[in-house]
Amino acid sequence: MATEELNALADDRALLGRTSTAERVADILRSRIADGFFPPGTRLSEDSIGGALGVSRNTLREAFRLLTHERLLEHRLNRGVFVRVLSVDDVEDIYRIRRMIECAVVRSLGEPPYALDGVAAAVAEGQRAAKAREWKGVSTANIHFHRELVALARSERTDELMRSVLAELRLAFHVVDDPRRLHEPYLARNVQIVQTLQEGRRDDAEGLLAAYLDDSRDGLVEVYGQRVPADR
Repeated sequence: MATEELNALADDRALLGRTSTAERVADILRSRIADGFFPPGTRLSEDSIGGALGVSRNTLREAFRLLTHERLLEHRLNRGVFVRVLSVDDVEDIYRIRRMIECAVVRSLGEPPYALDGVAAAVAEGQRAAKAREWKGVSTANIHFHRELVALARSERTDELMRSVLAELRLAFHVVDDPRRLHEPYLARNVQIVQTLQEGRRDDAEGLLAAYLDDSRDGLVEVYGQRVPADR
């Protein structure tokens, strides 16, 4: 693990506050994994990470346990803790879950108008990143778009579930070497979904979203399958 990475991680100490807990450490590591700071397959050093964050070995191990439960990390016997490398089956399963959650949220929105400020802001974020040719930023904006879409349900439990699912999905995104190809085509489709919801056409928006997720799954599986052995 490079010194530069550990120095950046040490900057996260302030997020722990005076009452450091395994949950807060897990939050930090989850965010860092989602951002690609620790790519899939990376071995996580207890000594290095614990020292960078200023937390005890027991606290860090509990954080690792929490993230292993969330399927972001895996423990390999006699080798240590690693960031998971998803299989193609994992990717397909994640999209099944996303389809169930996201389409159900749109279907249950009720009567318009809908509170779409957060969703529209994510669309604008993606457009700005694309204009700057920051394709990883486009990926992040797309994640924010879907998170904000699910937030329309106003359910903390659904938000938490979606956060975990999207964090796991980003493990696959970080393996793909052409984020522009993967994410740019969906910018226009994000706009279309928002406009459809702004017009109060909830059923049409659900249909657009379902097709969107199916196409996104197929595109990712095609590219990802070329990068990751089928027997993983």
